[in-house]
Amino acid sequence: QEQLVESGGGLVQPGGSLRLSCAASGITFISYNLRWYRQAPGKQRELVAAISRGGSTNYVDSVKGRFTISRDNARNTVYLQMNRVKPEDTAVYYCHADFMRQVYWGQGTQVPVSS
Repeated sequence: QEQLVESGGGLVQPGGSLRLSCAASGITFISYNLRWYRQAPGKQRELVAAISRGGSTNYVDSVKGRFTISRDNARNTVYLQMNRVKPEDTAVYYCHADFMRQVYWGQGTQVPVSS
């Protein structure tokens, strides 16, 4: 069964760091483009970062220089390293995998940023 499972969320103070992980199962991981989205309370879901099958990365402007997306194809896992977090980074973070017409979402992990 195809599945994406996020982990690593939790309360973090402004200026702190957190690493989110998303473990995939049931898919040919190396074939998939991978993304992290987030949805803040009362807002629409937005794309935060993306990494292609070949390793090319893209980021929304608000996280450039602070967040890093990476993938470990041997572990079927995609990561989001979040540094110098801000209160406006508070959201539920979702991982997303797509290949051709196959699309999968994780269940989400909460990241509250607060002192």
